[in-house]
Amino acid sequence: MTITDTQLHRYARHVILDEVGEEGQEKLLAAKVLVVGAGGLGAPLLLYLAAAGVGTLGVIDDDTVELSNLQRQVIHTTERLGAPKVESAKAALAAVNPEIKVEAIGERLTAKNAAELVSRFDLVADGSDNFDTRYLLNDACYLARVPLVSAALLRFEGQLSTFRAYEGQGENKGPCYRCIFREAPPEGTVPRCEEAGIFGAVAGAVGSLQAAEVLKELLGLGQSMSGRLLLYDALDTTFRVIKVKRDPSCPLCGDAPTITDLSGHG
Repeated sequence: MTITDTQLHRYARHVILDEVGEEGQEKLLAAKVLVVGAGGLGAPLLLYLAAAGVGTLGVIDDDTVELSNLQRQVIHTTERLGAPKVESAKAALAAVNPEIKVEAIGERLTAKNAAELVSRFDLVADGSDNFDTRYLLNDACYLARVPLVSAALLRFEGQLSTFRAYEGQGENKGPCYRCIFREAPPEGTVPRCEEAGIFGAVAGAVGSLQAAEVLKELLGLGQSMSGRLLLYDALDTTFRVIKVKRDPSCPLCGDAPTITDLSGHG
């Protein structure tokens, strides 16, 4: 892919970065990223990836735009209340950057469609709001050998990591999501955002950080978040990065895996 004069102008602030340049921008234009969820995390994530010139963005979500979403889901507008979130997101992204391709998938991610969807993209970004989807995506991305950049929010806090557990050998092999959080907590022990609330700007902060990690992974820049977990507390204005290791007994990426396909997901 050869970058055009118009694209040079649009992405000039990227191109002048020695770490990106024309070659890096061409990589972004050729890249395909699947974003799961067009909500609090997906909104800033999608907007920044579109602005950065990621050539193909897939977005999967089966929800519609509600008034209560607008406090944090900045990709949607009052005029699009009641519209499918993926169509609302597609309209917003076209306004930001009409050059990119947006694949709007108005359905829920399930064990039946996850493997096929994940395999069509270079990287997956998880902006979902439930544990079932997080574990399904972790397993699907590991089995397909596709990088996963995952984030989560609750109240005034957020977390972020990258999972590439299929790479490396021995101590150089990073963890998957199950290595850190073996199983989902019992239902009802961790409240959803509609029960506990979300400070709207926290979604913007963490979603923007997630976008930066996606772009870093696509370009091979800096230090990956693989093997590290970022914890953000907005009330204390603190960022903590803790090292996380692969669990040899992990049922997915461990030494004797018991999860070899997605059949265990409902």
